[in-house]
Amino acid sequence: MNDNEVHRAVRVMGRVQGVGFRWWARQTAEEIGVRGTVRNAVDGSVEVAFAGSADAVARFEEALRAGPPYARVDYLEETSPPADLPATFKVIP
Repeated sequence: MNDNEVHRAVRVMGRVQGVGFRWWARQTAEEIGVRGTVRNAVDGSVEVAFAGSADAVARFEEALRAGPPYARVDYLEETSPPADLPATFKVIP
């Protein structure tokens, strides 16, 4: 973990399951340069935990608010980030 890293976690609410959101999030995270995880939650939301430079984290969060073409993001709910994140960005089944 880098001392300058910003850690965030959000629950993405809306029509975000069954629209390729997790795979889009991974590709977007890799392009922006953040690491973390994304997974579907049982309530129909998507949980995303991520870390990176302040600029990269802000850009990724902005992208999450828009989502992929077939998604409808209603809002992001901030949650507590986990203590440990992977060195890359992973889709959790």
